[in-house]
Amino acid sequence: MSKTIQIRDVPDETYQRLVQRAAEIGVSVPDLLRKEVEKLASRLSTREWLDRAQRMGGPPRSSDAVTLLDEARGPWPD
Repeated sequence: MSKTIQIRDVPDETYQRLVQRAAEIGVSVPDLLRKEVEKLASRLSTREWLDRAQRMGGPPRSSDAVTLLDEARGPWPD
């Protein structure tokens, strides 16, 4: 079942920027925030990222870092 999240005391300037961003992509503010929350929740935490990097073993390589960062960031935005 889905849950409701309420955020209080959002500064007017911040809310107006959210309204503008939502309008730019043709969605409502709640839809914009829902997408952002889903992206945030799907990312690895710092601890998860470090654990995964440690499990890979050996000296870090730039290609490993790029792969882990790509996985942590998730898909490119629309």
